[in-house]
Amino acid sequence: MKIRKAVFPVAGLGTRFLPATKSMPKEMLPLIDKPLIQYVVEEAVAAGIEQIIFVTGRTKRAIEDYFDKDYRLETQLRDSGKTELLKMVNAITDMVEVCYVRQKEALGLGHAVLTAKRLVGDEPFAVLLGDDIIEAPRSCIGQLIEKYEKYRCTILGIEQVPMEQISSYGCVAGTLVEPRTYKVSDLVEKPPVNEAPSDMAIIGRYVLTPEIFEIIEKTKPGRGGEIQLTDALRELERRQAIYACQFEGKRYDCGDKLEYLKATVEMALKHPQFGKPFGEFIASLPK
Repeated sequence: MKIRKAVFPVAGLGTRFLPATKSMPKEMLPLIDKPLIQYVVEEAVAAGIEQIIFVTGRTKRAIEDYFDKDYRLETQLRDSGKTELLKMVNAITDMVEVCYVRQKEALGLGHAVLTAKRLVGDEPFAVLLGDDIIEAPRSCIGQLIEKYEKYRCTILGIEQVPMEQISSYGCVAGTLVEPRTYKVSDLVEKPPVNEAPSDMAIIGRYVLTPEIFEIIEKTKPGRGGEIQLTDALRELERRQAIYACQFEGKRYDCGDKLEYLKATVEMALKHPQFGKPFGEFIASLPK
């Protein structure tokens, strides 16, 4: 079955970016000239996703407004003859079908995915985290979907990270079956360095089979008192095969302030309009 739907869990409070996120979702923080969430939605659309399911919370109204039509703004742009800006605004609204479901309590990533169960239905689906921005020669989630089409089972996006950082991630153990692809034999959520089965971290890209919902429903709160998706995936691996894809591309963890700044600088230097003058400005700074 084709992967048509993608779940975006965006209900988190974004406390690492306080006070900026006190009144705005972290997913709406700008990266050059677009909010973070738009980069991830565009990645999904490039992979052929037809419907985005946002799992939101009470402070996330700005995301809904951003992907909705704004007739007042469109009329003003049209009357002012600003046709290029009008096209850009309309493109955001028209790029994909969007729907929303509320996660009433912040009970973890596993619970956020479970909240989308009724909208997903009985079909495989993608999950993308909105603060992982991935620059890649081809859509990162598209790379995972290609693996799904080959193996017809759950596919995890993974990245090799320094061992001293592995306790910040879920990680996998597995056997290499083809270049950049592993058959998973175990998963652990945020293990201590001396207990980690590998340096392969699970990042914010997944293709999941619908069997995951039944398992999440029975998963007890784990690390941090939350219902961890990694714990549910560990149980799923006992029932059916799971593969992990070491994606091609560069990831920025834009939920981290320093990584967000790095993404801003590196992507600004590549920007077709601002890259050259921005590079000259950087070069002119005192050493």
